[in-house]
Amino acid sequence: MKKNLNEIMSETLSVLKAGGTILYPTDTVWGLGCDATDPVAVAKIYAIKQRSDNRSLVLLASDMDMIAKYIRVVPQMAIELVAVNDRPMTLIYPGAITYSRPEDSGTGVPKSDRYHLAYNTVASDGTVGIRIPMMDFCKRLIFKLGRPIVSTSANLSGEPAPRTFADIPQTIRSAVDYVVDPSLEAGATGLPSQIIKIGLHGEVRIIRS
Repeated sequence: MKKNLNEIMSETLSVLKAGGTILYPTDTVWGLGCDATDPVAVAKIYAIKQRSDNRSLVLLASDMDMIAKYIRVVPQMAIELVAVNDRPMTLIYPGAITYSRPEDSGTGVPKSDRYHLAYNTVASDGTVGIRIPMMDFCKRLIFKLGRPIVSTSANLSGEPAPRTFADIPQTIRSAVDYVVDPSLEAGATGLPSQIIKIGLHGEVRIIRS
């Protein structure tokens, strides 16, 4: 029997809260996701993609208020860009609030709490890419979780991003803990978001238009 949206939402949240990984539709392409404050879950995403963790990941947040909890100072330019944006847009913010890598802390154990982004989501310069999705399911999911989620394309590293569920390799589908109902992909653009890097003082650099 086909599940309703509330059932799908509840099951997805349960997996995320338990430190699991999900395969889910976004406003751009299908993504691999997990709780962005859980470094162990994030490490699973890198393993599924067969990708080195020396590259940062894009995160999704429900709104600017959530973003402000994980960025030391949100540049005014970022607020203005989000206010006028009418297409999927990832902003790279300076000053992510996170813990040091385990090897830097001397403990070898990754720290984790809901008030810090996982160290392995953040670039070496302390920046992090975050997008507010233009898809109701994603926004509601993140709002209910109460913290950002990872959103990296559901493909092996170096392979094309899947525009639809049918494009996702079986190796990816079988590697995650939960697959969100493919019927929810309606409305996705099938294209990656634009990426803009914002400096602390309002400097703007377009990474991908």
